[in-house]
Amino acid sequence: QVQLVESGGGLVQPGGSLRLSCAASGSIFRIIDMGWYRRAPGDQRELVATRNAGGGTKYADSVKGRFTISRDNAKNAVYLQMNSLKPEDTAVYYCYTRAYSQALATSWGDYWGQGTQVTVSS
Repeated sequence: QVQLVESGGGLVQPGGSLRLSCAASGSIFRIIDMGWYRRAPGDQRELVATRNAGGGTKYADSVKGRFTISRDNAKNAVYLQMNSLKPEDTAVYYCYTRAYSQALATSWGDYWGQGTQVTVSS
């Protein structure tokens, strides 16, 4: 089973920065994508940023120019640098990976971390 553990969330003032980290472990055969989603109170979960094994990235329009995703493929880790944070960025942030497990090496699955709270408030 693939496991994801996030860290780096917390309370920050508007305009501040946070860096989220996530490490994948377990029976991983190959990672296809890693990234971040978030869910704000009363809203549905939305994509924040993803990065595939070839280096391609996707960002939500609301975070372009402020957030940067990066990966350490050797460590099966993904990071999210969040700058110029706004109150509307307040949400639970979830690490995500789409990967082939060693048990099911011919079919990919989606895996999620437990989430880390990011609160932007003065």
